[in-house]
Amino acid sequence: MSESKTRSVAAIGNSRVIPMPEGAEGSASPTRMAFTVLIPARYASTRLPGKPLADIGGKPMIVRVAERALASGAERVAVATDDERVRNAVAAHGIDVCMTRADHPTGTDRLAEAAQQLGLADDAIVVNVQGDEPLLEPSLIRDMAALLASRPAAAIATACHPITDPAEAFNPNVVKVVIDHDGYALYFSRATIPWARDAFAASRDEVPPGLPLYRHYGLYAYRVAFLRMYPTLAPAPIERFEALEQLRALWHGARIVVLVTRGTPAPGVDTPEDLARVQALHAAR
Repeated sequence: MSESKTRSVAAIGNSRVIPMPEGAEGSASPTRMAFTVLIPARYASTRLPGKPLADIGGKPMIVRVAERALASGAERVAVATDDERVRNAVAAHGIDVCMTRADHPTGTDRLAEAAQQLGLADDAIVVNVQGDEPLLEPSLIRDMAALLASRPAAAIATACHPITDPAEAFNPNVVKVVIDHDGYALYFSRATIPWARDAFAASRDEVPPGLPLYRHYGLYAYRVAFLRMYPTLAPAPIERFEALEQLRALWHGARIVVLVTRGTPAPGVDTPEDLARVQALHAAR
């Protein structure tokens, strides 16, 4: 990523914060709002080459993802890709495509270019849906947009769900998020945070009741003003060590509001085994 001039993002969305009631969970406000869904898709994948074109019930996976996004009520859905094979597959099903550069270091950078191509206004809301989640619930996409629309102080909205399995609690591949009283992210980490000092000193066989331990789910909504700024932000030391891109936003002062959902979202596809599982789940619907 370019180490170009860094600007503060603390001023984005500097209106009054609308507090989330303590213990609030589930869907955000059902108020209708206009939002765009962008789906970054790269053909290359170390563990599953050509992943966007993998067959899910007779259609490429990227098309299935776009169909779920269209069912969310989004004003517009577009796939952002740098590969002609993906572009052709998506266009054949009548879905919008943005051809982006091949050298973007992160998916967020690709989103920023796509938002620029679409001419989206600074105050527009973009939901970033991953191209490998063909079973994603459309309502969760809509909830992300609604939550960000309801929180003018936030530049980003994302989601999480409670962790009750100790195997997840201590797994560094499971990203955790700590949330403040108003539902804003304090920190994301691969470590087990918050750490239940006394309970874990006695045993790590269970998650103690009441511990606010949440698994971050990588679905994001952005204000376009932040997306435009993101490519100018220097990577943060905490981001490099944790290998978590969202820490760059916190490091530079952006606020991230978090929706606590009930239950675990549908599985995505990273490996051939994941693909077989998702194919079976889709067929069973």
